Amino acid sequence: MLMDDIPRFAITGHPNKGKSSIVATLAEDAKVGISDLPGTTTQARVYPMRIDGQILYELIDTPGFQRAREMLEWLKARETSVVNRYQAILEFQKQYSEDPHFHDECQILKPIMGGAGILYVVDGGRPYGPEYECEMQILQWTGQPRMALINLIGGEDYVDDWRRALDQYFSIVRVFDAQRADFSKRIDLLRAFQSLEESWSTSIGVAVDVLLENRVQRQNRSVREIANFLVDVMCMQESVALKDDKVDVATEQKLLQRLQGKIRRREQQTYNTIQQICGYAELERHIEQVEILNEDLFSARSFKLFGLSNSQLALTGAASGAAAGGGLDVLTGGTSLFMGAGLGALFGGIGAVFSARRIAEVQVFGNAMGGYEYRVGPVAKPNFPWVVLGRVVLFYKLISERNHARRDALLIDVGSANNFSESIGLQQRQAFNRIFKMLREHRVIDAKSMEKLTQLLVVLCK
Repeated sequence: MLMDDIPRFAITGHPNKGKSSIVATLAEDAKVGISDLPGTTTQARVYPMRIDGQILYELIDTPGFQRAREMLEWLKARETSVVNRYQAILEFQKQYSEDPHFHDECQILKPIMGGAGILYVVDGGRPYGPEYECEMQILQWTGQPRMALINLIGGEDYVDDWRRALDQYFSIVRVFDAQRADFSKRIDLLRAFQSLEESWSTSIGVAVDVLLENRVQRQNRSVREIANFLVDVMCMQESVALKDDKVDVATEQKLLQRLQGKIRRREQQTYNTIQQICGYAELERHIEQVEILNEDLFSARSFKLFGLSNSQLALTGAASGAAAGGGLDVLTGGTSLFMGAGLGALFGGIGAVFSARRIAEVQVFGNAMGGYEYRVGPVAKPNFPWVVLGRVVLFYKLISERNHARRDALLIDVGSANNFSESIGLQQRQAFNRIFKMLREHRVIDAKSMEKLTQLLVVLCK
């Protein structure tokens, strides 16, 4: 796309109405300065939307109008007909370009008179007032293509009033929550730009196609990272060399802690990679501030929130023929729940039920060179991969839909975490479980099974 073909949009409006949030959202740029204080933006600044070095469009963040009424009076005093309104704007810009009294107004006019389209932003939670009409008339006098966005900073109480007023001055009016708009809403807004100016239609169409393709690529890369992560953590072990086959409790606990630490670090590494893939490399570790995702990976609460229920585990294990655990798991699994089951299903189901206390397999091997190797891991609990899967998929969904205008910590609803297992159908659970069983038993995964795991994750991450 040639530079002259790049659509440009000047984001205009009253101070503190979310203009910079609109820029950050549409440019996918978390570096755009956003503040609750009026007057944060003092100079017009260009933010390109760039994918793989290609600029798709540019957004110009401008200051808020300060003296719109005074400016409009100046313009009307020089108006002789509708035809010369554009010329009056040019004269104002020339006369006051260096005058601090109209600094903000001139900063707004500069990109517009340079050919940028207009996105006028208002707050649908605040009442309409006559002071806004002065701004709208000035923008109308420029003759540039114009769209109005009703931002939802303070709610929706006055959206209808704003629509009626804005329809008088703008060819397109949209409600757009800059802080919470997901990817699909951003694409819908871009498509609306195509009808704003005919000459932009092709360029905006190309931009939309590139963004959609980039979205798919990000998802595929994230899914591959998640798949590799699951395989890694299910096969991890820790070991220590011993002179004899006697192991004290302290050694066992130390190895177990090392194994848990290794898995936790791998999980955090996966989160970092997903952030980078999704364009949040600079995002602070808000993950540490999230109540549920800050739960320890091995805590009982994590198992409760992200794992399958006892009945789901039993049904999945029985239906797919998954064997699980050792004698301790069977003894503590709540066998009274399965008294009516057949013998074959009984072992498959009961073996899948567990407590969160005992974590990993423990084995002692003789060493051909003399002595013994004491090995802890991999994690043997059948619910463990479901816990890990639920956490990482939830994290991906939060990051992939996160809006670049948001500067708060990642927050999720406890109820949504509790319902994670319910979002996976029985056939999906069975397919996942066959792969998990392969990893538990063989510590490796073949190419066909890896491809199947990836396909399952693609569906789960949508």
